[in-house]
Amino acid sequence: MALFEINPDSFRAIKRSSLVQMKLKERGDLQRLLRKQIEVLDDDLYVLTEEFGEWEDSKRRIDLLAIDKQANLVVIELKRTQDGGHMELQALRYASMVSAMTFERATQIHAQFLANNGGEPERAEALILDFLVWDEPDEENFGTDVRVVLVSEDFGIELTTAVLWLREHDIDIRCIRLRPYTNRKELLVDVQQIIPLPEAQEYQVQIRAKEQKGKKERSERYDIRLRFWNGVVNLSRANNGRHGNLKPGPYHWMGASSGTRGLGLNYVVIKDTSVTELYIDRGDKQVNKRIFDELFAKRDVIEKAFGDKLSWERLDTKRACRIKFIVSTGGYRSPEAEWPKIHEELVNSMERLWKALELHVNRLKL
Repeated sequence: MALFEINPDSFRAIKRSSLVQMKLKERGDLQRLLRKQIEVLDDDLYVLTEEFGEWEDSKRRIDLLAIDKQANLVVIELKRTQDGGHMELQALRYASMVSAMTFERATQIHAQFLANNGGEPERAEALILDFLVWDEPDEENFGTDVRVVLVSEDFGIELTTAVLWLREHDIDIRCIRLRPYTNRKELLVDVQQIIPLPEAQEYQVQIRAKEQKGKKERSERYDIRLRFWNGVVNLSRANNGRHGNLKPGPYHWMGASSGTRGLGLNYVVIKDTSVTELYIDRGDKQVNKRIFDELFAKRDVIEKAFGDKLSWERLDTKRACRIKFIVSTGGYRSPEAEWPKIHEELVNSMERLWKALELHVNRLKL
């Protein structure tokens, strides 16, 4: 968007410029000014030091290292280019390098920074505590996360794509654009956070919190199902069942071959019920339906051999078919004390299902 000066009778466009045209340097100007007025970027920041780098075999330096009100470390990387170069990669390296910084070390480097810039180094700890509104140092809650702030005249699409991807993966990285203008003899700069947009930031935080909750719930669900399947596999192994040599997984089903391609013997478990089934899918819908129909024609004989009613699902709108038995005793959300009984019914019903089907499956013309 253009910038305009409002006159009594008109708008006057203010000329876009560039940091290079203004002869502003990264370290000598941008860094020097921002270390004194970091609130230009964010009111929530306090500068610990500049040009920080204490790593062996590395000449790399963090432009500005700050903290925020939550005691997170903040790596600030500055560029005066119009695409940002590869500054996100640099900043991520720096973030990893300072991630283990303690409150004590932060106080030491801040004292040196104050000494180099006419401050009072003996007040380093007090100044940090005042900013954080802490009564005393708290190592446990200091530097629990590292944020990244990228500052440049503009950002290329490769950089912004990388930043958006990093944010989707819970890395707190932001882009702040410094857009320069000249207004007669005045030098102006429009400072805008462009990623994330300020008005969308709270919404994105809420979305991220929801996603994290979902990931945690999925992880818990996977862990529970894995334990559930371990019990089924162990019992199947003890009974010389087809599933005894399987490696249990975290998903809602677990299958073994019947010995005929495309006809699988599956266990399925949901929260409150479990299933044993013959799943028919040879990759061709017509073939699958023909196999199902041939077996269905023997329904009475098969169910008599099985000893109970089965659920026959032709699934006309889908490619596959299934013949299943529902174990209503429970599922993976049942109390774990009840799992052995559920496992026993599953393994027993799978053995009976295959015995009832085996002869008829072997007679199929495939």
